Amino acid sequence: MNSLIKNIGIVLLVFLFLSGIFVLYGAPQQKPQSVTLSELVTQINESRVKKITISNDDLSIELNEGKVEKSIKERESGLTESLKNYGVDSEKLREVDIAIKEESSMGIFLGSVLPFLLPFVLIAAFIWFMLKQAQRGNSQALSFGMSKARMLDPKNKQQRITFKDVAGAKEAKEELYEIVEFLKNPKKFLGLGAKIPKGVLLLGQPGTGKTLISKAVAGEANVPFFNISGSEFVEMFVGVGASRVRDLFKQAKKNAPSIIFIDEIDAVGRHRGAGLGGGHDEREQTLNQILVEMDGFDTNTNVIIIAATNRPDVLDPALLRPGRFDRRVVMDLPDIEERISILKIHAKNKPLSKETNLRVIAQRTPGFSGADLSNLLNEAAILAARRNKKIIDMSELTESIEKVILGPERKSKRIDEDEKKIIAYHEAGHALIGATLENADPIQKVSIISRGHAGGYTLSAPQKDKRLLSKNYFIDELSVLLGGYVSEKMIFGDVTTGASNDLERATNIARNLVTRYGMSNLGPRTFGHKEEMIFLGKELHEEKNYSEKTSEDIDKEIFQFIGDAYKVAEKILIEKKPVLEKITAVLLEKETIEQEEFNKLAGIKKEKEEDDKELKNIPLPENLA
Repeated sequence: MNSLIKNIGIVLLVFLFLSGIFVLYGAPQQKPQSVTLSELVTQINESRVKKITISNDDLSIELNEGKVEKSIKERESGLTESLKNYGVDSEKLREVDIAIKEESSMGIFLGSVLPFLLPFVLIAAFIWFMLKQAQRGNSQALSFGMSKARMLDPKNKQQRITFKDVAGAKEAKEELYEIVEFLKNPKKFLGLGAKIPKGVLLLGQPGTGKTLISKAVAGEANVPFFNISGSEFVEMFVGVGASRVRDLFKQAKKNAPSIIFIDEIDAVGRHRGAGLGGGHDEREQTLNQILVEMDGFDTNTNVIIIAATNRPDVLDPALLRPGRFDRRVVMDLPDIEERISILKIHAKNKPLSKETNLRVIAQRTPGFSGADLSNLLNEAAILAARRNKKIIDMSELTESIEKVILGPERKSKRIDEDEKKIIAYHEAGHALIGATLENADPIQKVSIISRGHAGGYTLSAPQKDKRLLSKNYFIDELSVLLGGYVSEKMIFGDVTTGASNDLERATNIARNLVTRYGMSNLGPRTFGHKEEMIFLGKELHEEKNYSEKTSEDIDKEIFQFIGDAYKVAEKILIEKKPVLEKITAVLLEKETIEQEEFNKLAGIKKEKEEDDKELKNIPLPENLA
């Protein structure tokens, strides 16, 4: 439609251009006055006429004073004869310059032929553009079933990615390196009767590098890489998805050895029969075609499919059986050492100060994915540019952590002094209890500056990554979460809605201690069973596999955990009320307390750790200022 409008506009512009030329060509410089032959004879007899130009029957009269007039002669006779009939003086007529002008062929064309021909030319041009649009529509209809996969050429060195560009994921690299070896030297495996997996399924949370590592496989093997999203197969027309699958595999086989990467395969690979469309559902037809194409490979077809998803639980079982996606590679969230490596990669083109300590940043970012870390450094660079700096300091990096977790600062939001005092005691209560309890995570920062939906925040992070969490850790964490609630109640004799999120998190932890982790007096068993109901999507339904009496016991255990945590928090805050007052006073004055200053206020003597001793030996990016 946009192209048609554009072509019609071009035709109109051409028409206006030609009309303008015609008007300019035919328009006289000066509009002459019409006179009769009698008046012309009088002017000749008075010696006022300088020149007469004859063009067919038209007369152009130029007077001595420069004025231009026009007239028409008689058709049956010449001009001289007509003038004599009107009594012109022959002597005076000889003084007049008489010229005869023959009309050019261009003038005849513009004057008579063009006005007749121009409408037909415009109609013909319009019909031609319409036919052109129809042909383009037919070509688009014929290519509708063509695959929209984007191919990365291995010869393009600028876009080539290898395993060196992927930090961490050591086990995933080892699994995928076998794919690289097969694509480079298939005879090595086929000679031993081994069959390389036809499909590799990458599983992991968003941002863990599934797409990046699949590109690295293609880069290491130096083969074409076809990249397409699962949603690009499905259109409103039935059969288009299956047609695109056939075309994609045809292209991949033509360029073999090659790799097909299907991102977000759960868009087409969900359980069949889940929707209302039955077996004729477009998504199911696309999935069926993928299954057929994967089974259609023979042992000499060097085409490997890599698919990525963060929802493996909704995939159809036929996709996961041997012979299709034989191998599953899990992309975990990076640990502290992997986070340091990822930070180094993303810091290569960013000027960091000499005081930059990437291990400190990695320690403060447990649970961050590779994409989160990339975003962190990008936010730090933006913040440094906003402050008109040439290098990025630790202050920008640490502030960017809080921005990624909680959102930007809302310094413009005016907070009442009374509310500010409540927030300060609330956050000081969290921080003091976290610093006192042995199993709680160390406090990194305390602030009463509003970020996102939080009026204030207390950041804590473990010194080392934890895979297994103990019961004592959860119990201390409950006391830390209740610290703000207890502090408000102890100081002001009342509580506010600021503790709502803390209470929700504490209740969930206490319930999981009882129903999921077997860490209560009810014994080592779980309570409740979650069932997946897949119908127009995925829904979770929890089935109660215990009695009403047990349900009461579960509630009692939850109340017990919460009550004990409350007592611990209350005891600590009563015993250390002077310290609580000191922390609150500093918060009200500075609004933010960093870890080192907080440890001094709380009376914590931090011993030098082995990790701190090794900081100087950690190689940092070459571009450090």
